[in-house]
Amino acid sequence: MKNVLYVLIGVMAGFALAGLLLFISRAPAGDPIVLQPAPTKAPIAVHVIGAVPRPGLYEFAEGARVQDAIDAAGGLLSSADVESINLAALLEDGQQLTIPYKAGQEPAEETAVPLELPGPPATEAPEDQDLININTATAEELDSLPGIGPTIAQRIIDYRTENGPFETIEDIMDVSGIGPSTFDQIKDLITV
Repeated sequence: MKNVLYVLIGVMAGFALAGLLLFISRAPAGDPIVLQPAPTKAPIAVHVIGAVPRPGLYEFAEGARVQDAIDAAGGLLSSADVESINLAALLEDGQQLTIPYKAGQEPAEETAVPLELPGPPATEAPEDQDLININTATAEELDSLPGIGPTIAQRIIDYRTENGPFETIEDIMDVSGIGPSTFDQIKDLITV
């Protein structure tokens, strides 16, 4: 009787093992799950100008407000007319956002530089006239240099704040984003 019991247990174990193998090896039912990236909308571009430290083109997610644009441009200057700005207004793609100045505090208009005409060379002006001092220049003054945008202008200011004043004009090449080609464009326009 014991032998029959062992045979019966062996047969049952065989059926259980065969069922388990059949369950594991069968093809999965249904379609596989495919994860899709979350839908995102294209950013909107807004040109911020006026009474902000870093005017320029900024990108925002849809639904951004005027306050977001002001924050991206470095906040408001003390000469900004806050009362005439709707900080809660929605931004639109392609919008130019002008932050107004308080009456009488607008920056002076820049005068155009006259073109040199062919002929005998003009008398040279003093060396420091109209040169931008990279140790004291504002972000707007630095941004006016060729090849220097608002981002690099802020890097120059951050660099001199962290490392002290520049000793020579060549030291400006230590700032990230200013290489020899950019330096060649600005070397005759800057001083220390």
